[in-house]
This record gives sequence, C-alpha cells and structure tokens, in this order.
Amino acid sequence: MSARENILGRIRASLRRTDSDGAAARARARIDAHALSPRPSVKGDLAALFRTNAVKLLSTVAEVTHLCEVPATVAAYLRAHNLPMQAVCWPEIAALDWAASGVRMESRPARRSYDSDLVGVTGVFCAIAETGTMMMRSSGNTPPATSLLPETHIAVLNLSQIVPSMEEAWQRLRYTYGPGPFMPRAVNFVSGPSRTADIEQTLTLGAHGPYRVHIIMVAEGD
Repeated sequence: MSARENILGRIRASLRRTDSDGAAARARARIDAHALSPRPSVKGDLAALFRTNAVKLLSTVAEVTHLCEVPATVAAYLRAHNLPMQAVCWPEIAALDWAASGVRMESRPARRSYDSDLVGVTGVFCAIAETGTMMMRSSGNTPPATSLLPETHIAVLNLSQIVPSMEEAWQRLRYTYGPGPFMPRAVNFVSGPSRTADIEQTLTLGAHGPYRVHIIMVAEGD
C-alpha cells in the first residue's frame, strides 16, 4: 500500500466510508452533469483545425498513420534541423523502435544543461482544436521537465486526443482523474514555442522554454 492509499484509507475509516459506498459513482455523475459554459461552436475536422491553429502559433506539424512511424519521423526532423540524434522522452514513448531510426533515446526527465538534453519527446494529455494548444499533465511518468527544459520539444499526438475547446479539455481531465487527490499536481498548456516581446516589442523565441515545438499527429495507434 502506498503512503497516499494509506492516508486515504484512514480518512475513509474516520468518515465511516468504504470503497463500495458509491462515492466514486456519485463523483462521476456530478462531473457528467456539469454544464459547459457558453462558447463559440467548433465544428468540422478537428484535426485540420488544430493543425491550422498550431501552425499559427509557430509550431511545426507532421502527420503519420501509425505510431510505429514516429521514430523515423523524429529522426528526419532532427537531421533537417542539424540537431543531435539523441533525445530524452517519457516512458510511454520509450518502447518505440528508436534504434532502427538511428536516434539514441533515454527514458528520463530532461536535465538543465547547456550541452545535453537538447531534445525532449513527449506525449500529450489532449489537444485543443480551437486554439492549437496542447494540455500536458504532470506525473511520475509524464515529467514536465521533458517538455520545458530542452531547446526542442517534440510532441506525439493521437487524433483521438483532440477536443473542440478548452472546456472539453478540462472536462476530460476531471472525468479521467478527478475529483479529489487523484488530479495532477500541475497542468501545463503548450501553445507553440516559448516567446516574449518584452524587450522593445521585438518577438523573441525561446525566452523561457523551447524555441522549437514540433507536433507529430498520429492517425491511429499500433
């Protein structure tokens, strides 16, 4: 039993509640009944809309049919931008056949160093078609450092993860992990490369994060 489960067990015992008292079902019902706020209608091809808006935010986008094509696509991107053929990634990405593509991949969080960990490869929790934004959740298997510290962030996105707007993104997060202590400690939104125009109103990329964001959109998993 983990420390968290131990603590939650003591809380349930003090409240005279059990795992079978229907609390989880009631929480799900409450989330399902929560009405989304009024917002512009987002219709049509969500993948096409997401791509259009992501490009407007200065991200670059590639499309593949299967997840197994990701390593070769990453390798081609690294060569095209004269980047080192090595990267760090989330554990969910590590199982792909990186050796065949010539990329040396390490499954660990990125470290802050001038001459290492220049490329980070991650998945996403979901993506928002209306804005071209990706939602990332923090956890032991999805460390934010991998998307925030490297100069180049490559995100692998399945088309099934695209939702119309911000409201649906939060609804998906609440339904998947909430409510209560199971929600992620942090949620980050990636809207293209890091940028600032604080100095003389001149746009500068990479001010406080990656100055390249490349999104690989996968039509279906393997």
